[in-house]
Amino acid sequence: MSMLRCRDIVDLLHDYLDGALEPAAREALEAHLAGCRDCSAFMKTYRGTVRATRRLEPSRLPPDLRERLLSFLLRGRPS
Repeated sequence: MSMLRCRDIVDLLHDYLDGALEPAAREALEAHLAGCRDCSAFMKTYRGTVRATRRLEPSRLPPDLRERLLSFLLRGRPS
């Protein structure tokens, strides 16, 4: 894989954090992160966000809000 540009990083982060990048792509990403402070900071923020959202527990909508939302969504649907 050739040298990565900053704008290429975003598309790779999810797979990188999941360990799903091919070795060449992983190496290119890590090389870029080692030399780019901005992308390294972005990756740390992205990683923290992923960790935080994985700890969230699902919540339930109150029944009346759920019914109003469904009603609203169904009205907006084309027939």
